[in-house]
This record gives sequence, C-alpha cells and structure tokens, in this order.
Amino acid sequence: MPLVTLKDAMECLPGHRGALAGLVVLGWEDAQAYIAAAERVGCPAILQAGPGCRAHTPLTVLAEMFRVLAARARVPVVAHLDHGKSPEECLAAIEAGFSSVMYDGSALPLAENIENTGRVLEAARRAGVSVEAELGVVGYVGAAPSVGTDPEEARRFIAEVPVDALAISAGNTHLSTSDSVPVDIAAIRAVEAVVPTPLVLHGGSGIPRAQRRQLALETRVMKFNIGTELRQAFGGALRAFLEVNPTIFDRNAILGSIIEPVADATEETLKHLQA
Repeated sequence: MPLVTLKDAMECLPGHRGALAGLVVLGWEDAQAYIAAAERVGCPAILQAGPGCRAHTPLTVLAEMFRVLAARARVPVVAHLDHGKSPEECLAAIEAGFSSVMYDGSALPLAENIENTGRVLEAARRAGVSVEAELGVVGYVGAAPSVGTDPEEARRFIAEVPVDALAISAGNTHLSTSDSVPVDIAAIRAVEAVVPTPLVLHGGSGIPRAQRRQLALETRVMKFNIGTELRQAFGGALRAFLEVNPTIFDRNAILGSIIEPVADATEETLKHLQA
C-alpha cells in the first residue's frame, strides 16, 4: 500500500474508539517486526523515526525504507518523524517523503511554539502531510521532570494552529523500563474538554497496560508512543539467541532472529489498544 498520513490512520479506528501505537524504529529488523504485527492485528502501523534513529541513519534512507515496507504491507503504514526539534527538520522530512511529522516546540514559550508549528503546518498542508505537535513537557526518567499541559494554553494553541494530533503531558514520562507510571486521567479530560483534536501520549511504555487500554477506550487519546518496551523485547531476544548460538557470526542470521520475538511483543501491545 502507499504510505498514509497519521490522520488517515486514526480514521481507521472503528467509531474513533481504541488507539494506535507510534512504534519507535531503530532499524530494518524492528520495522519489519512492527509491520508483521500490525498485519496480524489488522491495524495501521505507525513507523516512527526519532532523534536516535536519525542520528544513526540518514533521513532520506529512512523515508525510502518506510516507503518500501509500506508498498509490501497489507495494512496502512504511516512514515512519521518523531520529535522534530526545528521547523527545518520537519520540512526536510516532508521533502524526503514522510507522510507525517511531529514538531516538538514544547520547551519553547507558547507564542514561539505556535509560530513554529504554524510554519510546519502550512508546508505540511501543501504536501498532504499530517502534523503532530506537543504542548507541555514530557520528561525523561532520571532527567528533568514533566510539566503538565495547561488546558487554556491547549485551547489557544489548537485555535491558532489546528494540527492533526496534539501530544500532551499528564504525568507520562519517556524511557520508563516498567509500566509503573500512571497518568492523570483528570488532566487528560481537562484538555479534551476544550480541544477537539486527537490526543497523543508519549512515554507509553511507562503507562500501566490496563490504564493504556482504559484511555484508548474512554478518552480521545488515539496514539501512544511505544519504544522502550519493544527495545527491551529486541534486546532480550538478541541475548537469548547469542547465548545458545555462540558460533554464529553472520549479521543477517543474528539480527534476523529477533524479528519474530519482537513481532510477538508488538502484536500484544497493538491488540491491547484495539476497541
């Protein structure tokens, strides 16, 4: 299938209930696993190229890789730039062929975030590309804490820059290695009461699975970014393979061994978000 936008993918959710997973890609093997899992579940796959991935692989290579995977896939596939830190980075992704971009101006003053997001949104609309933005600060484990999204700022933001999805901060945290970071449902309700936009929660691996499902079914959170728990599945599968196959040195055999275990883990994550 051709690549689809994030907006298109969210519209695949029956009755706009349930949610999708923004799957953090680091290479060819995990991207293949994500597509395989999405095909089993029958839901769109959102392949996300974050800053770590882009530091390792050029943006143009990632765009082509995502296009190739989408052409082979039996489900819609989104090529999504995650955490674009400047408008120029988002514009480069649009030029490269990404079907969705996230501009992260969350650390900036509100007016500057609005101005920069507006630049991205204008270019994206011309190209038929979706835009996700972020308001409020989602912190990292062991680093600066999160700052919750202010509902009145969210209302003003969406009124001025009507993006396709809004990432918010409600107690969620990046890079948690266990699902032990519940979010504040009341804070999410306060934001969704004043904006009509689909909401996104980054740091989805840290949110307890039962709460992820509750949010997917009962709120307008329609996308959870999932990275750490699937990287853990990758690392665990890789260690297990090498432990029992100490004489295998071929890269394709070693990395190919993780595709099925990561697909299994991803399938469970995706199924849990479906209505």
